[in-house]
Amino acid sequence: MTKRNPKAKEFRNDLPIHIILLLIASITFYPFIFMIITSFKDNAQFMHHFFGVTYPLHFSNYQDAWSQISGYILNSIIVTSGSVLGVLILSSAVAYIFARFDFPGRDFFFLAIISLLMIPGILTLVPAFLVVKRLNLLDTRWALLLPYISGGQVFAIFVLRSFFSSIPEELLEAARIDGADEFQCFFKVVMPLSGAILTTVAIMNVLWTWNDYVWPLVTLADDSLWTITLGLVGFQSQYAGMELWGPLFAGYVIASIPLIMLFFFTMRYFVAGLTSGALKI
Repeated sequence: MTKRNPKAKEFRNDLPIHIILLLIASITFYPFIFMIITSFKDNAQFMHHFFGVTYPLHFSNYQDAWSQISGYILNSIIVTSGSVLGVLILSSAVAYIFARFDFPGRDFFFLAIISLLMIPGILTLVPAFLVVKRLNLLDTRWALLLPYISGGQVFAIFVLRSFFSSIPEELLEAARIDGADEFQCFFKVVMPLSGAILTTVAIMNVLWTWNDYVWPLVTLADDSLWTITLGLVGFQSQYAGMELWGPLFAGYVIASIPLIMLFFFTMRYFVAGLTSGALKI
């Protein structure tokens, strides 16, 4: 009498679900795979073998694309890094004050800040543009950095305040007994415990800043300051007009690499921040 393998039975029961998930994953990832395959083709290969892999591989497409968009990527890195750093520094300090200090009007001011989450960003486009214009910041990186830093505060304060409030007061009291002041409690107790949630906030701000198209479009006329979103549009109009599809798709691949690398190295911390309870309302 043969014994039935429970794992084999479980696999057979789950096989339809696995097939459906595999199809969904294939549909999800195929556009990116197609982009990579096309980035190594010349025009003849693109026209005659639209979907398949062709040889030889034209690595020169990446050289052409890099020469066109490397400056835009550098601009995006500078703007994104500066804005995310500013958001983390300011929002963490403000969130700590709201979480650990009791002062008149604390709840009112916190609710007033949180209420800004209900205002769509597009409604603030014109007022923000007028402020930047009056400050003579148009066509400078400050026209991107300052609005990005201020715009990223609201959600960051909300998330970090919730997390800071969940830290046991006993840890801070123990630090105060050892002679630590509030600055030392913040930098030596709270911040080391907040690595995961700070990473989560940073990644969300990176995605928002890196992929933003409208605000750089209305504030930057000098193409030497363009971010990657504006640069790709100009790059696309140039190469698509000449029907040079290989370099065009190579540019798309290069532009996506920084975000892919970011998620590859920080996904563990991002998931830890999401599951730490800090995003629960």
